[in-house]
Amino acid sequence: MTLLEGDKKLVKEAINYISINSKFNELKKYKQHGHTSVYEHCVNVTCLSLWLCEKAKLNVNKYSLIKGALLHDYFLYDWHIHDKSHMLHGFTHSNTALKNALKTFHLNEIEKDIISKHMFPLTPFLPRYKESWIVTFADKISSIFEVLRIKNKLM
Repeated sequence: MTLLEGDKKLVKEAINYISINSKFNELKKYKQHGHTSVYEHCVNVTCLSLWLCEKAKLNVNKYSLIKGALLHDYFLYDWHIHDKSHMLHGFTHSNTALKNALKTFHLNEIEKDIISKHMFPLTPFLPRYKESWIVTFADKISSIFEVLRIKNKLM
């Protein structure tokens, strides 16, 4: 499994842009699943989303898919710390990530939908766009890979 060179370039450019203009690099200090940081998880989800689009020959807004996927877990805290505010993390972090992203970035409707609905079915609202469905699916697959320590070699 490997990404197309053009897609790799788009992801790297998006990471650079988001990193310079936000607290995105802080995600490196928080663990997501197993030994995978939230930062690595967001990159994994982004790359897997693009790979799925390529394999299924889906016509998507790649820019929005990449931006939404990179920011889908932009919640900026360690959810493993036992704290009352983290008790419902699976149900609430998507809204926290969206609020954090909106503080720094202009997001279009696709990007907002990706971030706010990537936890479906834990969140009760169906994703509206194909990009949102793809990121939701890639998020679940990446999470399983990370828990099982299966390396994603798309980048």
